[in-house]
Amino acid sequence: MIFSQYYLDCLSQASYLIADETTGQAVIVDPRRDVDEYLADATARGLTVVGVINTHFHADFLAGHLELAARTGAWIGYGRRAETEYPVRHLADGERISLGDVTLQIMETPGHTPESVSVLVHEHAADDAPYGVLTGDALFIGDVGRPDLLASAGVTADELGAMLYDSVHNKLMALPDDVRVFPAHGAGSACGKNLSSEKQSTIGMQRLTNYACQPMDQDTFVALVTAGQSAAPAYFGHDATLNRQNHPLLDRNPARPLCPEGFKEARAAGAVVLDARNPQDFGTGHVRGAINVPVDGRFAEQAGTVLSPESDIAIIAPQDREDEVITRLARIGFDRIAGYLRNPGNALPALADDVTPASRLTADQLRTALAGEQPPVVLDVRTCGEREAGHIEGSLHIALAELPHRLNEIPTDRPLVVHCASGHRSSIAASLLRHHGLTDVSDLLGGYNAWHTHAQPAHA
Repeated sequence: MIFSQYYLDCLSQASYLIADETTGQAVIVDPRRDVDEYLADATARGLTVVGVINTHFHADFLAGHLELAARTGAWIGYGRRAETEYPVRHLADGERISLGDVTLQIMETPGHTPESVSVLVHEHAADDAPYGVLTGDALFIGDVGRPDLLASAGVTADELGAMLYDSVHNKLMALPDDVRVFPAHGAGSACGKNLSSEKQSTIGMQRLTNYACQPMDQDTFVALVTAGQSAAPAYFGHDATLNRQNHPLLDRNPARPLCPEGFKEARAAGAVVLDARNPQDFGTGHVRGAINVPVDGRFAEQAGTVLSPESDIAIIAPQDREDEVITRLARIGFDRIAGYLRNPGNALPALADDVTPASRLTADQLRTALAGEQPPVVLDVRTCGEREAGHIEGSLHIALAELPHRLNEIPTDRPLVVHCASGHRSSIAASLLRHHGLTDVSDLLGGYNAWHTHAQPAHA
């Protein structure tokens, strides 16, 4: 058996290639949209990709099933409840897929979504127990998939939670302890709330250590796994819909570079400027109205939070990283790229009439401002869990994932200072607020960490 895990840190997303080296037949599970790495590995090992399985309709990325099918002729498999615009192989509970001696077996594990399946991997068809199980978003290491994402699509979180309880406690926990667990996501993913950074585990270890796998009744389980979930990024609904549709394939041609005049024309035509440089460079000088989402970090997820998939996007990237920015946007289905500013270090001076610095305050400057006659509003864009550990007294709390649809709650009659934990998300949020017309907006250098370090009492 050939078994390979591919892990994408910026989306905390895992995909898998399983093959029988005797027959050369391979199946890829939960592929991302840029599929060259899978195909290069298959070619290097003399493998033929015969099938693609998505464990469910992913919401946090656009899967690469259409791209793989177009380039290899492979069938596309989903659970039997899946409804798509493109032809699929509906996989029934207990169905076995032979790649030779290596055999895959389907286990229906609904709950995160109604059509979710897990894939049991048998190294030898006659083995009593599977080598491992690809659990998709049903069972994570340290957590289970959140059952609330489809609550607005005709299935309630309680209904999905009941399905998930059966899938986890009666199906997955019924597997032998030494079966390896390979989930579709890890730490940092918004598909759960307590995911581990480990890339694999075992059923036995999850039985011992995973809070959601401890003995409990269904009602307790549903209450536990639905509590404390952070807001899902805005693009999740867009991607879940696209993954059902026969959408355009990934464009493998590079985006066009823009000179300063071409960049101005793209903006005049309505393109939103996405500046992917770090907050320091952005703060020194940026195109007025640009939204800052630094490429180093959870770029795609954060861009999908503050940008609309319906907008044309003009990109300012760190030098020679524009292809990376465009690829990472494509992974979440944001394909409307108007172009990128060629050589921004030299080009921005040519746009000097429209370039402005961003206001950034130190913790001491914020304390001075708060003690003044017209104290600013402090906006905390961290998650609920982060805020519970300590926060600036009197601050307004709107998590970054919720900010785009709660802009009307932001006071406009006083200066505004935005903070997160370290200064990364606050630069995103502050630039979004300026983009929407707020003028007196600063962000806190070093974030709450810097504020707390200065030994000023904070409300906890």
